[in-house]
Order: sequence, then structure tokens, then C-alpha cells
Amino acid sequence: MLKQISQEIRSIISNYNENDNLIFNNKIMPINKANFTEISQTNNKETIAFIDGGQCEIISTGNFCLSFIRVCAQSFQNNIKKDLLKHEFYLFTRAVWKDNNLFYESKIYAEQEKIIEETDLEINSTDETLRSGIERAPITKVANMARRFAELKLAQKVKANIILLDGTLQPTYKREEKYLSQLNQNTCALAKTSSLFTTSGNNPTILLNKIGPIGCWAYQIDNNSSFVKLHKDAKHIFRFEGNEEHLSILSQNCTDALFLGYPYGLIFVDKIARVTNQEKKSLITRFLLDKNNKEIISYLNASNAHDILDRMG
Repeated sequence: MLKQISQEIRSIISNYNENDNLIFNNKIMPINKANFTEISQTNNKETIAFIDGGQCEIISTGNFCLSFIRVCAQSFQNNIKKDLLKHEFYLFTRAVWKDNNLFYESKIYAEQEKIIEETDLEINSTDETLRSGIERAPITKVANMARRFAELKLAQKVKANIILLDGTLQPTYKREEKYLSQLNQNTCALAKTSSLFTTSGNNPTILLNKIGPIGCWAYQIDNNSSFVKLHKDAKHIFRFEGNEEHLSILSQNCTDALFLGYPYGLIFVDKIARVTNQEKKSLITRFLLDKNNKEIISYLNASNAHDILDRMG
């Protein structure tokens, strides 16, 4: 059976041709070699700030959730680390019944100023930007929304010639456009994965890598989006949004042997922003050891069946 599946997959990935078409924003765009441009090398020493975030759930039940969120911006100049900007906060989200529907409301607890507005996180549990499928969105999804807004807000605060976000500049959540519209013009984004397809059902990044020129290049999709190869020996192609003039400077940060063609700055900032399992366990333990939280623990016992089964496995 696995041999049949493997044969089916091989037949799909081998079915490509240079006359394929890209599907982008519900438009069919012919793949054209004229859209390739070389990314030239430069010795420009402008600063680049890389931004990413991390999060974890401390407690979570059906009707409330406590999360910890961290967003970081690390600046580099000529591949040397410069300034680090970090913001951490707790997010408490609860379910509230009003206007004949279930809403999620959140409060932010931070030693620093609140980086985002709590009212921007109030959302209907059936909002299409939050839920998956036909059921209400789980309350834990609000933390994803808060983290994204915090990353975008941090991008407004950091001072650098170029600002690079992990992901895209496309809105996903309700009210996200508010934060996107406030970004500086020097803000860009790089996405590791892409949900774009060709009309033959192929992956455009694989196809472009096969027909693209030697060296570093950008393949323009529209005025603000491109597929890019940021190192001549890179095996991966990424989706870039922003000013293509920044790519020559960005490519200088893409020489790490562990992931050629991907900015080392994004690898580094992911590590410092990530909430490790050890850190998560420490936060949970500190919360549960508080003798005043016995009643809260009873709520957790009503919703941790999956955790018990995982431990049994």
C-alpha cells in the first residue's frame, strides 16, 4: 500500500512544466522567466531588526485561559548583534455571554506598558477569522491573535533601517489591519511556508527553483510580493513581502551553514522569543503551588483528560 502511495506522490511532483500558472489572490498568473531578477550583493551596513514571538498556555479550561507571551526584536549590523528589544506579558482570556452569543474578552498583565489594546482582543467565539470549521473557536486561539498583534506593534517601536517579520503582511485576524496599517514603510516579512498553488496543483516554490537562474534571485508576484532565493546554494525558496531593494542587504544575513538562504537573525530571535517546555513547566508549577489556587485547580481537573492519556502513552 505504501508503494502505491509513494508512486502517486511521485506522479504529482513530477507533473510540472514551464507553462504552468500561479494562483495568487484568486488570480491566474502565467509563470514567466522574465519575472526573475538577480539579487546583487552589497556591502551596505544598514541595521536590520528581526522580529518574532513565542507563547505558552499556563492554564486552560473551556471558559478561561491564562497564557504567557513574549515578543522580541533583535537588531544586526553587518551580521553583528546590536540592540535587543523584548516585551513579555500574561494574557487572561475569559468567555462572556452577551448579545445572545459567546464572546472572548481578555486582560493583559505586564510589568511594562501594555503593548496592545485589550479591546482589540474582544471577539465573537464564532468569528470566521478565529474558528476552524463550523464549531466555536477554542478560547486558546485568542493568545495567537494577541501574539501577532504584539509582534506588529513591536515592529512599530523598533529603530532600524530594515525591519523583518517572520510570516506575512497579510491580515488573518479581526482588527489586524489596524496594526498592519501603522507599520513603517521599511517593514518586510518572510514566510517559511506558502499556501500558494499552480493551476496544475504544483508547489510554485519547487517549480521556480527548478527553472530559476543560478545564484540569488527574486521572482516578482506583484508590486509587494516575491518568491526569493537568498543564497546561491540554498535548497529553500521563501515568500517575501516588502521592498525588493532590501533583499541585497538581507541576503548577507543568510549564510548560516545550518540553514543556507534563511536569515540567521530570524533563527536567533526565534530562540530568544520561544517559551521552552522547561520555562512553561516552571510557570505552571509556580501557579499551581499557590495554596490559594485550589479552587482553580478543580477547574483544571475537569479539562485535563487529554494530558492524563498522553502521560499514560
